[in-house]
Parts: sequence; C-alpha cells; structure tokens
Amino acid sequence: MEWNFLTAEQLVAALRAGEVSSAELTDEAIARIERDDDAINAICVQDFDRARAAARGADRARARGEDRPLLGIPVTVKESYDVAGLPTTWGLPPHRNFVPAEDAVQVVRLKAAGAVVLGKTNVPVGLQDVQTFNEIYGTTNNPWDHRRTSGGSSGGSAAALASGFGALSIGSDLAGSLRTPAHFCGIYAHKPTLGLAASRGMVPPPGPALPVEHDLAVVGPMARTARDLGLLLDVMAGPDPLTHGVAYDLTLPPARHERLRDFRVLVLDEHPLIPSGSAVRAGVGRVADALVDSGARVERDSPLLPDLTEAALLYTKFLFSGSVARFPVDAYEQLQARAAGLRADDESLDAARLRGMVLNHRDWSGANTLRELHRHGWRRFFAEFDAVVCPVTPTPAFPHDHSPDLMKRRIDIDGVGYPYFDQLVWAGLATMPGLPATAVPAGRSPEGLPVGVQLIGPMFEDRTPLRLAELLEQRIGGFQVPK
Repeated sequence: MEWNFLTAEQLVAALRAGEVSSAELTDEAIARIERDDDAINAICVQDFDRARAAARGADRARARGEDRPLLGIPVTVKESYDVAGLPTTWGLPPHRNFVPAEDAVQVVRLKAAGAVVLGKTNVPVGLQDVQTFNEIYGTTNNPWDHRRTSGGSSGGSAAALASGFGALSIGSDLAGSLRTPAHFCGIYAHKPTLGLAASRGMVPPPGPALPVEHDLAVVGPMARTARDLGLLLDVMAGPDPLTHGVAYDLTLPPARHERLRDFRVLVLDEHPLIPSGSAVRAGVGRVADALVDSGARVERDSPLLPDLTEAALLYTKFLFSGSVARFPVDAYEQLQARAAGLRADDESLDAARLRGMVLNHRDWSGANTLRELHRHGWRRFFAEFDAVVCPVTPTPAFPHDHSPDLMKRRIDIDGVGYPYFDQLVWAGLATMPGLPATAVPAGRSPEGLPVGVQLIGPMFEDRTPLRLAELLEQRIGGFQVPK
C-alpha cells in the first residue's frame, strides 16, 4: 500500500491494527523525500537517523501496550522551531551554524505524543516573506507548479505535506504564514486563537528561548485534512508550563454546531483596499454555494462586521511596528523623517506601513485601545454569526519573485499590479484581533492551481471553524495529490 498520502488519522488506525509499523512508515516517507525533494526543496534539514531510531522506539512502545495520539506518525517541523542538535537559522546567513541545545515546547509536545520527526522545512529570510527562499537553503517550489511559490513563511511545511513528506507539520502565522502556504499548495492549516498554543523555542537565533507572549504571532498545525488539524491542535494547544501552565489547564469549548445547515455564516469576497482575483472569488463562491445548498444561513453583509478598512490599517501598523526593532539607528531615523513628511489625511496602506515602523509607545497604546474596540465588535458579531468565509490572499500561487526590495514588488491581480504587501489585508482580518482561522481547499483555478479560503471563528472557539472545515471537506472535497 502507498502510505505517504494517507491521513494521520488513518495511519494511527493502521498502526493500532498492526497493519503497518512506524519503521515502515518512516522508511517509506524518507524514500519519497529522497526521490522527490530535489525538485521541491521542502525539507531543508534532514534528521533521518534519529527519525528511524524514534520509529523503532515507537514500535517497541506500542508492543508494550502504549497508545499516544501520534505514536509512530512521521511529521516535519518548520525550520524556525528549535530542535536540539539541528540548526535553527530562520534563513539568516549569520546564524547558519546556530544549533540549539533544547527542543521548542511544541517539539517537546510532538515527541511526547509519539510523533517521529523526519526533519525541518524551509522558510523565508527571517520569516518575512510570502515566499520561501533564502541564501542558506535555496528556494522551495510549489508542488503544483515548480515555477511558482509555495507561499511563506511556512511554505516548506505546506510543500512537504502536498508532496507526501510526512502526515503532519507545525508552522507559525503572523501575516498568514500558515494560511497562505495552505491556500497556495492545496492543504489545510489552522491559525489558533492568539495565546492558545505556547510558542517558546520558536524564536530568532540565537535566542534565548523564553516564554514570550507575542502580540500577533501564533504557532499552529498543518495537515492534509480538517480532522488531522484537530488531532494536531489537541497536541499543540495549552499554556507554557513555565508561565500560565503553572496555574491553568486548557478546555476548549466544543464546536457550536455539528451540521452544516445549522451554521450562520457571513461570506466576503471583496476587500475595500484590494480586489480579489477571479479564481479566488470563484473559490469563495464554491464554499458559499455548498453552505446555501446545505441549508446554512448565509449572508453577504452585516452591520455588525467591524470596519474592514480601519482593521487593515490598524493591522498594518501593528505588523510593521515589529519589523524594524533591530534596524540601525541611522536607518530608523530616516524612516522617522519619511513618516513625518506624510500628509495627515494619507490613509493608504503604504502610509500605515511607514507609520507602523516608527510607532512610539504612546501611539501604540492608542492603536491598542482601538484594537480592543474591534475585538469587542467581533464579540457582538459572533453572537449573531458562527464564522466568516473569506479569501486568504487575492490570488493563487504566483511566480517566484526574488527581487530584493520587497516594497517595490507587485502582485498581479487579473492583469493589474498592486503593492506586494497589500495582499496581507485578508490575513490581518483574523490576526489583528487574535481570532482563530482555518484555511481549507476550495477547488482549483483555470490554470490548475489550488485555491483556498479561510474560515474565521470566535475567539477561543477554535473547534467551530475546524468543524465547519470538516463538514465542507465532506461536501466539496479537500486535498488532492498534485499532478
């Protein structure tokens, strides 16, 4: 049997039934990586010897009667996570030789659940791109079209899953870094509620790996099915044992509904600051049609929805306020001078990026107050709705673009160019207020490229968008093996 594209849930069942061993699954996954990854370049750090040893250990544990959630399942880990004995570079050449001594807390949880780590997946430089390439490890290609990006920053993980290199992977998301690669590669990913999953050890080299509470960034699961996302989220979720975990246990509420017809959904396919391409609108439409056909309550507009323009500008300021923390003083002063020259009425995304880069604490506090008002608006919204269906980005995967000045890059939307970073507004819709969002496949473009959508749910009710994703998978289909 070909095991590499079965779900983690199916593999767990096969292992429990004695139909296959972890050693066999691991050897088959390694063979596929060795055969196919030269063309994809998803696995940037191999750990095959330790993986085989871990697989044999999993088989012995099962023979003793042990049964953990991921016992014997081959997985991959985004390069930005610390794994003891393996390099953690974040694609930054000065840190190409940095090797942490301890595992990140999520790697500890994976191993405790019995997972077999095959290796680490490629990332963009500093995790700061919608594409995945760097000087150390090179470029990761999209398995559907090698001329195109797999997305970023968890692009290596998405490409690995689409290629059959392990059943699960863990990534991270600040500007769509889980959701965009899933959308581009035709897989599933879940951005958890802010703070739901501990992130210690997912830190730029050389560390230290402290239990920091991030303002926007989260860590989360990636898989080839919605149910596998839930399986991995159960392993990842929970507070850091060094901080909140001392006092708190996690209990996620169940999904609000079990049937599609019971869901109340707002569908969005256009943003006031950037158009959505025809392929993406068609993907959103397929999901909307499936919901309507199932009897769900579907709306296209609501006065309860927080203002999209204000939300995008606010998100952009927060996102870019953290991007210049390590800039040299002279470069920072040049940014301050440029920002001071902006017109007071300039409310463009370009202006928001520049203002964000030089945001002082007084202005940050004011922006944070506005964010809390948006969060409260979302609470009111989710009293009447269960989820929002909307794009992840305006386009399917685009051709590789390695031009060094990211601010001068353009994104092509149905033949019209737009500023490269404007595509992040859809990711920010969930990220700015800290809401959970599940990326799901929604068909393919006329060129045969995957198209996904995101399902945004209520804060700390992560099981609601995950359940909706599972029901939609049953209705419209899900992952397909790249042709």
